Amino acid sequence: MPTISKNNDVVTVIIIFAVEPKRQQELINTIIEFLETTVKYQPGFISSSIHKSIDEVRVMNYAQWQTIEDYKAFINNSEVQAKAAKLGNFSKPESHVYEVVVSKPDNANLKISKGGLIHLAEFRVKPENQMRLVELEREYVGVGLQNSGLLSANFHRSLDGVHNVNYGQWRSFADFEELLKDPKYKPLNEYWQGLAENEFHLYEVVYTEPAE
Repeated sequence: MPTISKNNDVVTVIIIFAVEPKRQQELINTIIEFLETTVKYQPGFISSSIHKSIDEVRVMNYAQWQTIEDYKAFINNSEVQAKAAKLGNFSKPESHVYEVVVSKPDNANLKISKGGLIHLAEFRVKPENQMRLVELEREYVGVGLQNSGLLSANFHRSLDGVHNVNYGQWRSFADFEELLKDPKYKPLNEYWQGLAENEFHLYEVVYTEPAE
């Protein structure tokens, strides 16, 4: 079962596809086919977890590799990439390599499992602002964890300096909605102002390799 932790010695790749709602499941099926027939057999592959957004406009692949060299060999292998030709029928995804920089609570060891409810907040940031945003994420995550429905928060920074991601695991939709409505959580809606552009989506985990 895939896990997320600041102490994991893995390379994390997050790939996000924008998709038309009517084609979301088709895209999911296409990614899974590529994973099961090709990707999982590549040297250095550890895990892949496919998420579908509840609003049906995103599909996200949270992947882990042993080393950056393994991942680069995978994406630069023309024979392997040719087997992903069907993915070319969809919009080009946004893809970055990340490291996990904040994992809270301190004893968090998030296991990605099918059916899990995930809040993915994406922050587009200039490289000179990335680490300041990480500091603020670390500072404000305690406010979010006052909501008992937030089981864990894992902040990632892209190695190219232009993207931060918060992967939050939630117990229920109601708990997340409380975060949006309760005034005491208002600082969470503002801390990135002036540093980054933000958007978020709620996702359900629909597939993991290796399976549970």
